[in-house]
Amino acid sequence: MFSIFTSIVIWALLGSLIAWWLGPLIGLALFCGGLLLLLVISTLQLSRVERWTRNLNDPPPPAVGPWDAILAPIYRQLRRDRQEIQDLNRYVDGIMMAAEALPDGAITLNGDMELQWCNQTACEHIGLNLATDRHHSIFNILREPEFSRYARQPQWDGPLMLHLNKDGRERSLLLQLTPYGLGQFLIVTRDVTQVEMLETTRKDFVANVSHELRTPLTVLLGFLETLQDMPADSLPLEQRQRYEQMMLEQTRHMQSIVSDLLTLSTLESSPTVEGDVVQVSQLIESALKQGEAISGGQHSFVTDIDPRIAIQGMETELSSAVSNLITNAVRYTPKDGTITVRWYLNDNGEACYSVQDTGIGIAAQDIPRLTERFYRVDKGRSRSTGGTGLGLAITKHIIVRHNADLQIQSRLGVGSVFMLRFPKSRVRLQDS
Repeated sequence: MFSIFTSIVIWALLGSLIAWWLGPLIGLALFCGGLLLLLVISTLQLSRVERWTRNLNDPPPPAVGPWDAILAPIYRQLRRDRQEIQDLNRYVDGIMMAAEALPDGAITLNGDMELQWCNQTACEHIGLNLATDRHHSIFNILREPEFSRYARQPQWDGPLMLHLNKDGRERSLLLQLTPYGLGQFLIVTRDVTQVEMLETTRKDFVANVSHELRTPLTVLLGFLETLQDMPADSLPLEQRQRYEQMMLEQTRHMQSIVSDLLTLSTLESSPTVEGDVVQVSQLIESALKQGEAISGGQHSFVTDIDPRIAIQGMETELSSAVSNLITNAVRYTPKDGTITVRWYLNDNGEACYSVQDTGIGIAAQDIPRLTERFYRVDKGRSRSTGGTGLGLAITKHIIVRHNADLQIQSRLGVGSVFMLRFPKSRVRLQDS
């Protein structure tokens, strides 16, 4: 503004000089013309400044007279503000990317418990859709009475365990509600389905081991107390021998359980190795002899074994898996039943070991649980046949270590087929 005032003063002095020299009218006309020129120039400069304000990202216009000193610091401040905004946006983007990468779900709510934002994990946990659920009450989205009671509390000292059924799959979520900011709320969800399953498995395992060992220990204790309280010569020799035989059987049963548990522990803790080339046909022949001995001539055995097929693996582990399937078939097939054992290559070049029986069969709901430790379809029959309830669990661990699959097909009253399918990468064909 100082330059405009200076220009007016200069034109006034110049007009006075002209008025003194050429007359007052000419001096006044020159002064008015100068003021008009200053007005036109100022208008043009203001017009350029006005156009610049429409797009402040561009540099200010040059040579706008007194506005240069005003626009320059404004533009520098604008650049600093834009840089700070860009830095803040990058920081916010980083925070959002980190929130999306969290293994836990995160949900933000406003003071009315309406959904504001959630990450992808939360969408998977609860089934949220941010595009359609935003600004909707969380109580209308998560319609669980337990959650409603939990969220309406005045404060939340601990998390809530929520069991949801999504697409036919049970999911256990640990959900924590926390206030933050000014009247806002954060929900953190954690999927603990696997942890809960492991905890249930651990409890079942302890209970099952205790139950499996309690029966033989009770028998042993009963006989020992009986023998201890009775005089040495009061029991007939035949009855004493029968008692001793029963105690021996129970002791061997406990020994089998402990041995199988140690085998499972070894399989779980030892690293997987490629092993050597194993002639599986020889293992099958040995297992068949053992199965025939257990059968005592009560079953018919049909075999179809290709001796050329070998497997890269651990011989002791494969021997255990092979014999477990044959032993189970003998135990659960009634007298005069047929057991068919096959060892062959399928159309995909995979080695398949199958044991088919005409036994009692297995209900469809029991098949997925057969490889669980101590799981028994018929507890009374399983114990009477001498099983420990760990054979299929051991077999499952062995085939996983050999990159193989266990397939089970069964119908109640018709029979079952247990198949081990080894990948082509482990198959080794030998000359006959």
